[in-house]
Amino acid sequence: MASSSALPPGDGKGEDDELSIPRAALNKMIKELIPTVRVANDARELILNCCTEFIHFVSSEANDICNKQNKKTISPEHILAALENLGFGAYKEDAEAVLQETKAVAAKKRRASSRLENLGIPEEELLRQQQELFAKARQEQAELEQQQWIQMQQALQEQQNMLQQQTLSPEDDYS
Repeated sequence: MASSSALPPGDGKGEDDELSIPRAALNKMIKELIPTVRVANDARELILNCCTEFIHFVSSEANDICNKQNKKTISPEHILAALENLGFGAYKEDAEAVLQETKAVAAKKRRASSRLENLGIPEEELLRQQQELFAKARQEQAELEQQQWIQMQQALQEQQNMLQQQTLSPEDDYS
């Protein structure tokens, strides 16, 4: 695994670009953590390779733990156990805190995505308003259809009047 991650990106393999952290994300993290320090491109590349290797290392161990438990999905508990098994137990508490924060953010997004909850109006009231809107739309549609019917009747009456006038006027012309 170490030999594949040591290859420079863009060497035609294409795998390294897919299996590494995006450079923009890495640059943003570096800027947020140490905003006053300049980091050379070689150092950024080394950090990127180390991060990628660490992710491979932990995920591989988590996968082994997952397989031993006859599970098909790596869970956060597998990652935490992998950190412990690999000697990174000191990071376990921080990882658990990040996990809790991530769960809280996800739950908040789920709650925020519900428009009904965002409105603060009870569902019964929303249904009542919806029924009122439907009734109003039906009434407006009925009035529109009635106006169209009246216009058609008027147009038909005008045509009949014109036909009567035309039938009367030729007789007057011939007499």
